[in-house]
Amino acid sequence: MSLGRRLKAIADGLSAKAPEASAALHGYIEDLRATGIEDRVLKVGDEAPDFELESTAGGMVSLDALVTQGPVILTFYRGRW
Repeated sequence: MSLGRRLKAIADGLSAKAPEASAALHGYIEDLRATGIEDRVLKVGDEAPDFELESTAGGMVSLDALVTQGPVILTFYRGRW
């Protein structure tokens, strides 16, 4: 099963088990879309702006500094739900 079909199955399951939660979630998604955020987010192939974060070793590290060393993969961890 493809990822898209699997995610749809999960969403459909949520709708069946918790219709109020599903409706609220869809409402939040529509509220976000109404802000125009989809037009402002990075798309595949876009260049990320430079930023600095604290490294796991302490100190600060910037995206620009990492890119000079080679390709960089960015991952985003939302944290605990």
